Amino acid sequence: MSDWAVNCSREAGKQYEKLRHSGSRPPITSVIGLLALDLQRNGPYLPNWPNYGSLEEGHFHCHLRKGRPTYVACWRTIDKQVKKIEVYYVGTHERAPY
Repeated sequence: MSDWAVNCSREAGKQYEKLRHSGSRPPITSVIGLLALDLQRNGPYLPNWPNYGSLEEGHFHCHLRKGRPTYVACWRTIDKQVKKIEVYYVGTHERAPY
């Protein structure tokens, strides 16, 4: 079984950089890294992550950290045959695109 290719959209990359310099403890970027590894190994369906859910056809989200602020990630399946996933949002729940 081969791994999935996981990429970030340009916007998600910018959001990640802002979070990287936010100084939260423990760093939220560590949790994002774990999510990326899980996506790579298991594909877009991650029911073991908190508040995981389907948003629309091929689009998913989960909570990265609860509390205030709550951080979320959103991703979509780009191509099931080639096994490509794109993370298109990482950030606070208030600004999530759903």
